[in-house]
Amino acid sequence: MTRTRDFAQVNVFSSAPYLGNPVAVVLDAEGLSDEEMQRIAKWTNLSETTFVFPATDPAADYRLRIFTPGGELPFAGHPTLGSAHAWLENGGTPRDPATVVQECGAGLVGLRRGDGILSFAAPDTMHSGPLDAADVERFATAFGIARDQVLAGQWVDNGPGWAVLRLATAQEVLDLEPDLSQIPDAMVGAIGAYPEGWSMRSRCGRSRPALASPKTRCAAA
Repeated sequence: MTRTRDFAQVNVFSSAPYLGNPVAVVLDAEGLSDEEMQRIAKWTNLSETTFVFPATDPAADYRLRIFTPGGELPFAGHPTLGSAHAWLENGGTPRDPATVVQECGAGLVGLRRGDGILSFAAPDTMHSGPLDAADVERFATAFGIARDQVLAGQWVDNGPGWAVLRLATAQEVLDLEPDLSQIPDAMVGAIGAYPEGWSMRSRCGRSRPALASPKTRCAAA
């Protein structure tokens, strides 16, 4: 028998319509199987779709499962923020009015509420340490740069599987024209430092020194 479930699509990281990072949130997921959740995630075709369940940990307000079109993640940042927002907007009441506690594959994640903004401290990394030589070579090739431009490569994975390459300068990062079709399943970015005192205002409307990422190009890390 078909059942109707509450569903939201949230525009994360931006107050302007269609300029944020979208996440689909199924607010009443109890009773859905893993297979059904995976099918829904493929159907929404967003980077992540989340499913809200009653908490199993007494310290949590709800439990969240996070699916990409290709599989489940223990944790991811923008789905955490978007799901908490949707849960609150649809009548969720946290035990502590100032904090929402999410239970997920990475454990408990506390989200602070303040001035209409949700924020959280990222959970501990699940996979850290240097990338092996083969991964560095593969990522450098996809980024269209020589291997010797990569100063270091590191896992920074607290759930989604992120890795990062460090280049000599932020300008090298901004100049990247990556071909991500070469690494379709990889979650990898690049960072490079700006000279001390350099302002991003001319490029991004920001005024503080920052690191840059090839996927966001002008986003401070």
